[in-house]
Amino acid sequence: MKHLGAYLLLRLGGNDSPSAKDIKDVLSSVGIDADDGRLSKLLAELKGKDLNDLISQGSAKLASVPSGGGGGGATATGGAQAAGGAAAPAEEKKPEKEEEKEESDEDMGFGLFD
Repeated sequence: MKHLGAYLLLRLGGNDSPSAKDIKDVLSSVGIDADDGRLSKLLAELKGKDLNDLISQGSAKLASVPSGGGGGGATATGGAQAAGGAAAPAEEKKPEKEEEKEESDEDMGFGLFD
């Protein structure tokens, strides 16, 4: 991803055909060492392809990926009732925790160094 990020930054900056050296220079400017194997593979895969087409194809693929927020599933009792099963037993009420009483400052009528 770091190699692709550097490639995209160079393209946005106006370099229509970033070289491996260009990408290494960008990465080294922020203290990242480039992996020559991955860099050469990336450049080979991007060679001769239109970047805008690749981005639009990737966006179309990502649109079909589910991305959370689907809400929770039905509980077991809710599913049984919806299926016409026996009514679920009444839930036991949990005893409510008593609120802790705040300590009063009235008994603090002495000074710290008395």
